[in-house]
Amino acid sequence: MAAPALPQRAARPLRVGVIGGGWAGLAAAVEAVSRGHHVTLFEMAPRLGGRARALPDGVLDNGQHILIGAYRQTLEIMRRVGVDPAQVLQRLPLALVTPDGRGLRLPPGPPLATFGWAVMRRPGWSLRERLGLLGASLRWAAMRFTCPADWSVATLCESLSPRVRAELIDPLCVAALNTPADRASATVFLCVLKDALFGGAGAADLLLPRRPLSALLPEPAGDWLRRHGATLRVASRVQAVSREGHTWLVQDERFDAVVLAASATEASRLAQPLAPQWAAQTAALQYEPIVTVYLESAGSRLPLPMLQLHESDTAPAQFLFDHGALGGTPGRFAAVVSGAAPWTARGLQATGEAVQAQLLRDFPADIWRTPPSVKRVVAERRATFACTPSLQRPPVQVAPGLWAAGDYVQGPYPATLEGAVRAGIAAVHALENAPS
Repeated sequence: MAAPALPQRAARPLRVGVIGGGWAGLAAAVEAVSRGHHVTLFEMAPRLGGRARALPDGVLDNGQHILIGAYRQTLEIMRRVGVDPAQVLQRLPLALVTPDGRGLRLPPGPPLATFGWAVMRRPGWSLRERLGLLGASLRWAAMRFTCPADWSVATLCESLSPRVRAELIDPLCVAALNTPADRASATVFLCVLKDALFGGAGAADLLLPRRPLSALLPEPAGDWLRRHGATLRVASRVQAVSREGHTWLVQDERFDAVVLAASATEASRLAQPLAPQWAAQTAALQYEPIVTVYLESAGSRLPLPMLQLHESDTAPAQFLFDHGALGGTPGRFAAVVSGAAPWTARGLQATGEAVQAQLLRDFPADIWRTPPSVKRVVAERRATFACTPSLQRPPVQVAPGLWAAGDYVQGPYPATLEGAVRAGIAAVHALENAPS
């Protein structure tokens, strides 16, 4: 792995406090240290990683995640802390294939060209449906992948057939935005499509974790920060942030600038005495849950590392991952339920049982050497903000010298790892460019 180029050093080193050790806070801390600043990071949990980390057993994750090739800033920050993405992520051309073998398969190559090739060869759709999707895609490109802010994804795609929407658009939308298409922002959806289809060769590739999430960034970033002189205070919940003259006070330590990279709830609490309007806007965000059901079936293996499932009122999961095919434990599987509010309302046990029944019903009988059994059900009830049309997300600046970093702040991306990393890096650049 070639050593990544380090950012240019800042003209004036600052004392920077980073509150929150998730992917946004880690990206902010790594960027700040790389640019010559003196960093102290506070994390309320005993381990780094936020919502994208391994569970305490170190084997299962706090939810199954995927990346795509267009997540360039995430991949760059991983390389900077010594992680080779080729070793920890399995890169595959985008394939949205169902248990019956049907689906969209992009071959290697420029995504825009291969997308058209894949659509025209997608089994199960009529020629009219295929041409309709290609025509809509060309219209979106002609619109420069922008649309009115109040459009939902359902509005954007109303010209497509119900089958194309159900089999492609709806699963893509809920996977990318964790918000159902009838309530999801078309503006943000188009931004993700633009980066994937116009991001060059490999931008639409799936990058599936081959290691626990903590090994992708949180643990290596923590080690890198310590080696480069940063101070990490884990299991340390910040009670308040205050301004004293030209400096900020956090846990009796003084800083020139502070990055609020905690969850939106924590950031709102800390910002309330300093910027009540920003705090109120942040507190008003609505959330969508994600449920991951881990199952075991000894001796079983999927035809692909990831398969798309048919979601319905009785079938919760949209995607199934084969951990054995990803270098993990053979016979272990992860089923993901995005936009999971209807299922969390039924309870985690009921959700796990419904996923188990879904797998037995949707797959050929010979795929399961032993019936899949539920090992664990993990729910992240505030996994992402609800990415709805015309949503006003809070700005990066909370107050002079106080900056926010999180996947929920203003930006083009939904609540993804890339959105979090971008926000962390942007906060550091913003604090450097602010008037002293």
